[in-house]
Amino acid sequence: QVQLVESGGGLVQAGGSLRLSCAASGRTFSRYAMAWVRQAPGKEREFVAAVNWSGGSTAYADSVKGRFTISRDNAKNTVYLQMNSLKPEDTAVYYCAADQTTWTDPGRYVYWGQGTQVTVSS
Repeated sequence: QVQLVESGGGLVQAGGSLRLSCAASGRTFSRYAMAWVRQAPGKEREFVAAVNWSGGSTAYADSVKGRFTISRDNAKNTVYLQMNSLKPEDTAVYYCAADQTTWTDPGRYVYWGQGTQVTVSS
């Protein structure tokens, strides 16, 4: 079982940056692939980025490639999402998710945090 708690969301102007963090409980954090998924009002959950258990392999949605970076620190049981050059269309609730396999389909992740709101103003 993994419990996930996101932080770092907020209000930022277009072109700005934010760093999201997701702290995981449990000693088995390093066994799990981690992902960030977002959901804008009235839209389905959208895959943003994922990292494998070691941090050596990452995947990104085309909409965030070159702007967002996912990373993890297994010693701190934490995964991060560095978001640069933010756009109004990045506005959403951002969720941290975990599973034993790295998926780009949000529906495949078993464990979820409660989400953190990111709002980008134009």
